[in-house]
Amino acid sequence: MDFLPSLPTLLAFSAASLLLAMTPGPDMTLSISRALAQGKGPALYVVLGTSVGIVVHTMLVAFGISALITASPFAFTILKTGGAAYLLWLAIQAIRFGSSLSVKRVDDVKGTPLANISTGFWVNLLNPKVIIFFMTFLPQFVSAGDPAVTHKLLFLGFFFILIGMPVNALVVLASDWLASWLQKNRNVMRGLDYTFAGVFSVFAVKIFLTQSR
Repeated sequence: MDFLPSLPTLLAFSAASLLLAMTPGPDMTLSISRALAQGKGPALYVVLGTSVGIVVHTMLVAFGISALITASPFAFTILKTGGAAYLLWLAIQAIRFGSSLSVKRVDDVKGTPLANISTGFWVNLLNPKVIIFFMTFLPQFVSAGDPAVTHKLLFLGFFFILIGMPVNALVVLASDWLASWLQKNRNVMRGLDYTFAGVFSVFAVKIFLTQSR
């Protein structure tokens, strides 16, 4: 099974993906807000929609990066180096500004399942930060000389969804308690910020050192 990354790579990717899923951000804000406004059922459909959006990003990155490697391995190296710089920038931003979770209970008419899936899908698909993140995050776990790079990128993208969906679903199910608790316990959120910054700084430094050899 050539599409499976090495165990160390898979463990590192799993840790980073789990940390990302646990860190408050646009996806978590959207799902909690929808749960408070319309109920947990509609919010779970939003989670499904955001995951479908990630499927599209995964496909675009997998086939786009593969085409880039075929055309120019040097360009792929430049992309990974730029990606490492972006991850380092995210780490600095996390320390400077911290996680943001601002949710409000808004009275609203419940939408259809398809409408909620569509909302999650388009919010994720059209978010430039998600686009940039996937273009820089996934390539850190593959090498230009790997003949199975396309399959590995696809695997990592879907594995990312496999890790994130249960976390997002649990967030929705515990939305009432979690929204209040996170907003009252800012120290916990700052701890997540520093953990996020530390992990992605390590990834960035590792890539920079690898590229310099």
